[in-house]
Amino acid sequence: MNSENTVDIELEDDLFEHFRFDVPKGQLLLRIDKYLMHMLPNATRNKIQNAATNGNIYVNDVPVKSNYKVKPLDVVRILLSHPPFENRVDPEDIPLDIVYEDDALLLINKGPGMVVHPGHGNYTGTLVNALAHHFENLPMNSSERPGLVHRIDKDTSGLLVIAKTEAAMTHLAKQFEAKTTEREYIALVWGNVKEDAGTIEGNIARHVKDRMQMAVFADPEIGKPAVTHYKVLERFGYVTLISCQLETGRTHQIRVHMKHIGHTLFNDERYGGHLILKGTTFTKYKQFIDNCFKALPRQALHAKTLGFMHPTTGEMMRFDTELPQDMQDCIEKWRNYSKSHSAEEDEDN
Repeated sequence: MNSENTVDIELEDDLFEHFRFDVPKGQLLLRIDKYLMHMLPNATRNKIQNAATNGNIYVNDVPVKSNYKVKPLDVVRILLSHPPFENRVDPEDIPLDIVYEDDALLLINKGPGMVVHPGHGNYTGTLVNALAHHFENLPMNSSERPGLVHRIDKDTSGLLVIAKTEAAMTHLAKQFEAKTTEREYIALVWGNVKEDAGTIEGNIARHVKDRMQMAVFADPEIGKPAVTHYKVLERFGYVTLISCQLETGRTHQIRVHMKHIGHTLFNDERYGGHLILKGTTFTKYKQFIDNCFKALPRQALHAKTLGFMHPTTGEMMRFDTELPQDMQDCIEKWRNYSKSHSAEEDEDN
């Protein structure tokens, strides 16, 4: 590392790691203040530069200045003198939709809009805050988050299994790692999916340019392998209702894989699905889409089914949920629209 880009400060033993980013192989050279602005969307460039000036930004265990250029395979860390807020969980009396509960585990049907665990910009109101209020002494996962075996995105609704004992946490985590769990999601995607069923395979890693997105990479050395099986449930012309079965559980997996094959999730703002990607230029059609977006103000994705082996009894358990009302309303709008409009069937969707 070029010494002119480093800060003259030694690594202190009492500093706490707040953020860590493993830079992917395909990363282009980029000033670290700009890089961190992409990675920390709620942080200003001034705050990032101040952190660098104060010696809080480390690359490969060496403090760097804000003009340091991040390169592939760097390990970027932000170290501060106080523990990160996300490691402190304040119990909050937030209602939970508990589908099932016994001495070892419980199933939560998470509503849209709830963040699963505290993180940058979301230190309260999360599922973990609610769990801390309703349950005592939940086991910690590998990321020191109580009870969590897996997670789903803030604006994705659906089923999550929560471990209540150390043994259950270990047993369930191994099942997810071994890909023996059953996970079915229902999604509404842009375009007319041509095949009735298919499989999407492709390594997933952080997008090189937009660090808030994930992307599919052809290079097998970049990212983590991901496999999604899909089948068409219903066609509405300009959009398609599909079922997705996951073999793996990568960040944004369904959202990224479906966009990769040209079928971005409906109203998925992060991946461009909040734009009109298929359809006509008529004003009435635009009004119809706006009404759909209002009915479903998030990505159209629901974790409908979850199956696994019970960690104590060894029994195979399978849980299923109804689609939330916002998705039902949006789908019904499309169902009615497709019945009353030809949707220019000859268009290549």
